[in-house]
Amino acid sequence: MIQVRKSEDRGQANLGWLDTKYTFSFNTYYDPEHISFRSLRVINDDIIAGGGGFGMHPHKDMEILTWVLDGALEHKDTTGGGGVVLPGDIQYMSAGKGIAHSEFNHSKADPLRLLQVWIIPERKNLEPGYGQRTFAPEQLSGRLAEIAAPDPKEGGAPIGQDAHVYVARLKAGESVSHELAEGRHAWLQVAKGSVELNGTPLREGDGAAITGEKALMIASTASSEVMLFDLA
Repeated sequence: MIQVRKSEDRGQANLGWLDTKYTFSFNTYYDPEHISFRSLRVINDDIIAGGGGFGMHPHKDMEILTWVLDGALEHKDTTGGGGVVLPGDIQYMSAGKGIAHSEFNHSKADPLRLLQVWIIPERKNLEPGYGQRTFAPEQLSGRLAEIAAPDPKEGGAPIGQDAHVYVARLKAGESVSHELAEGRHAWLQVAKGSVELNGTPLREGDGAAITGEKALMIASTASSEVMLFDLA
């Protein structure tokens, strides 16, 4: 079964410096039918104006992933972690017992677009941690690259949950496939472009909850970037 979460049905907020779309309930946006999917708690599609950003703020008991689509993100946190995150970099933060961080557009002029993902950890009160991994364009092109997992095989981010996160950049007409093991579920988020998921059309900003499907075929109908979550 594939249930589509259309882009225009997401929650929205515009603060001037921030234009954001919420796939799941977040902050002041509450939708009882879209609170989470399995361990996937947040997918925020953020556009941050030049010079804008989030000042130092706390998190706890959440695995947080940031995937930059356009621009550059500047990060600092209370573990001493920090740096500039670019497209192709996966930034990960295990909030655990508690962490505070800030996130700003590294550019004073150009907009920044990113997906921020929160995954509920298997255990609470983990030691906080931060890291960043870089994927070369050829690692992401025409294939599903594993960017995060509890035991990452491709140099991705380690996370404290049985969730495997993949990204693919596809040219128009390209396709990728993924097998779901018995009892597994998936979520597909179209970050850019448009695709068909097992024949179901999805466009930029759309998401799809997937249950009871064994094989997934993702076929691009335009130049696209997708994020796939394989979930317990």
